[in-house]
Amino acid sequence: MDQYKFHDMTLTWLNGGVTLLDGGAMFGVVPKALWSKRYPADELNRIELSTDPILIQYEGKNLLIDSGVGNRMNDKQLRNNGVIQQSHLEDSLAVLGLLTEDIDYVLMTHMHADHASGLTKVENDEFVSTFPNAKIFVSAIEWNEMRNPNIRSRNTYWIENWETIQPQVETFEEELEVIPGIRMFHTGGHSNGHSVIKLQQNGETIVHMADIMPTHAHQNPLWVLAYDDYPMDSIFAKETLVSEALKEGHAFIFYHDAYYRLIKWDETGKQVIEKLERTREEILS
Repeated sequence: MDQYKFHDMTLTWLNGGVTLLDGGAMFGVVPKALWSKRYPADELNRIELSTDPILIQYEGKNLLIDSGVGNRMNDKQLRNNGVIQQSHLEDSLAVLGLLTEDIDYVLMTHMHADHASGLTKVENDEFVSTFPNAKIFVSAIEWNEMRNPNIRSRNTYWIENWETIQPQVETFEEELEVIPGIRMFHTGGHSNGHSVIKLQQNGETIVHMADIMPTHAHQNPLWVLAYDDYPMDSIFAKETLVSEALKEGHAFIFYHDAYYRLIKWDETGKQVIEKLERTREEILS
């Protein structure tokens, strides 16, 4: 598993699964001639995307960013979501000497199936919480929309991902300090309740942009997903956050990127000055 030491925080990417999704959908109106130079596709125009939760160990707490695709999707769900490998979170945690019961907080950037399906598992033919001792944080807008989805979003908000965890959920409005040094910010865009996460230590910042910048190739504010429910909100939020990050020297971490776990650009956004590459098996031919 890939790890990164950020002062007193240790970040570990767990095995949350792998998907192959249509590259055109992932880059929206951007022509393939442009995006394929930065992110390769296979002969079916699919691109590889990890769905790896990020474990943050800090001040005696175990925090998880998102939850992977889980390991209980049926054949139809696997096919429709492009899942070629499901989660092995328990195995990943075991390597670190941890159990799912040891997770204190789960920070949900949003509740789409490829981020939220790992929140529950099946025991004795019933859905139960994967992280029974955790507080689960999500924006109030996302939590409300998930329970009352619109015609576009209803196919990715699954009741089995949230019904049994309701007692564990705590919502926030625009901003939440989970613990000192870890904050969640509502942005909207990809979903109406989508959030990003900032990690701050000793004057340095790491930004997790979640699905408004799912890979390093989505740095351009105009390169947004066809999956985004509110693309102009994605553009405005990304323009603000990326501009700030480049100016202030912030690094970015990723849940979906098949090639980089962390990347930092210079102020121009053109030169990589720090990176952590993903340890990966070759999926695409």
